[in-house]
Formats: sequence, structure tokens, C-alpha cells
Amino acid sequence: MIPSPIRKVYQGIADRRQMFRMFDRHSQRPNHPEVDATALYSGEWFEIGQVEYDYMLEILPPLWMRSGMFAMREFLTGSITSIFLTLTIDGRTRYFHGYCDLSDCSSPDRMCTAIVERESRPVKAMTREERLEHIWSNTHDDYRGYAGEREPEHLRGSRTVLFFGGQRGKVLKLLDQLTDAEVAAKLPVHLRYLPAIAA
Repeated sequence: MIPSPIRKVYQGIADRRQMFRMFDRHSQRPNHPEVDATALYSGEWFEIGQVEYDYMLEILPPLWMRSGMFAMREFLTGSITSIFLTLTIDGRTRYFHGYCDLSDCSSPDRMCTAIVERESRPVKAMTREERLEHIWSNTHDDYRGYAGEREPEHLRGSRTVLFFGGQRGKVLKLLDQLTDAEVAAKLPVHLRYLPAIAA
């Protein structure tokens, strides 16, 4: 089994409303009930606050708990479930949510390692992929979707966002094909000019 890449999907600390939106940020995907979405969710993570962490701990008895980590009893899809983490990074206690594939018992520990490594960087920066994931996470469901029958077959199912193109009005664009200027326009001001992380 090849593990899914571990990736940050939201910049900043998600409040309760945003956290619940991101729990199923792929809910509009084509063939929702029929297609296994394990690869889509596995490895996604974002930061939450302590209040949200405590709230999720109290909802249901966890599937399992260990130091600084617990897993939700309800599975999202297949063997994918929510893992909630308490991590100390640079002397600060922080809280995170991630989706782990529990068919791989090392998945939660790999997620912890990846989050600490990503969040320990001395300079605040974002990769292009993180910028695109933040745009997807932050865009309301009415303004994002998936390429359908009008698109060439190889693009069907690709993520799309509605972009306001000046005189052209509203334009549906493939998320992966946004230009750097369009990405900057879609990001909140405080994230627009962060340097890119070297690949």
C-alpha cells in the first residue's frame, strides 16, 4: 500500500464552523456514494483550537486514545477516520485534526511527524499546493465544484472554483490551472504575499 501524501489543507486555526465544513470538504465530488474516497481524504490535516479539540473529545467515546491523540469512533469512508492531536511545537501546545487510514497502523505517527516538521519551519511560507488547498477549503460550496460533461473527458471530476473575471463576469476555472495572480486574488490578504516553500 502506498500511503497518501500528508498535506495541510487550511492556513490558520479553524473555528468550529470552519472545522465542520472541512470535515467533508469533498462532499460534492462526483459519484459520491459509489466511489471509494480513501485517497481523497487520507493525509489531510489542519489546525483547530483547544475548545474545538475538547468539544470533539466529548462528543462520543473515542475509538482509541493515547498520549496527545485520539481517534473518532465513526469512520468517514473505508478505514479513514478523524484523528485529533495535541502537539507541542516550539514550546507551544497546539491542536490539530487529520484524516488517517487506520488500515496502516503507522499512519497516525507519520501524521504527527509531518505536522511537527511542517509547523516548525522558522519562516512562514506556503507551497502552491497549500495555497490551492486553502482556496478550496475556504470557498463556499456554491462557488466550488467539479468539472462535468462540458469539459474534455480527462478533466472531468477535476476541482473547479468560480472566479470573477472582470468584464468576462463569472468564470468557472479549474483549481489546478489558476494563475499565480488568480491564486493571490482568491487568498485572504494576510496570506497573499507569503513566500513560496522550495519544493
